[in-house]
Amino acid sequence: MSSARTAPADDGPAALTPEQQESRRAWFRDHWTKGVAFNAHCGMTVQRWDPDGVSIGLPFADHLSAHEGVFHGGVISALIDTTGSAAVIAGHDFNKGSRLTTISLSVNYFSVAPGEGAVAEARCTRRGGRVHFAEVTVRSESGKPLAQGLVAVSVGGRRPGLPE
Repeated sequence: MSSARTAPADDGPAALTPEQQESRRAWFRDHWTKGVAFNAHCGMTVQRWDPDGVSIGLPFADHLSAHEGVFHGGVISALIDTTGSAAVIAGHDFNKGSRLTTISLSVNYFSVAPGEGAVAEARCTRRGGRVHFAEVTVRSESGKPLAQGLVAVSVGGRRPGLPE
């Protein structure tokens, strides 16, 4: 029989309180439109942000177009990525980390709506230990379906700049 003693198990950092969880969600909501330069440049605005889903608006602007009056497809793809990732983080348990990375994105385009802005709505459909999935629908301001997407996001580690 060995006389070596084992150190007590390291339980890791203390779990975040509900107030700390909410504080991080609020920080990410604000960061999404003001702290992410691309989102701010495009004019994205959060219209809804809660654990059940997220809506983000994108006004039409000529510098976001592919052809006169029509969004560039890459901008719609970026809106899907942004909104799907937001849906994941809006209901995320920050005890599992706060640094997120898109690991997969698929987009199906349906139509265009000349001169109209777009609104993307997303909900997280599966929360895993590290990988989470969201479904996103994009419609014109008048409600015309423009695109649909699926986003897979990995969340782990600590995001730099996130306040305690």
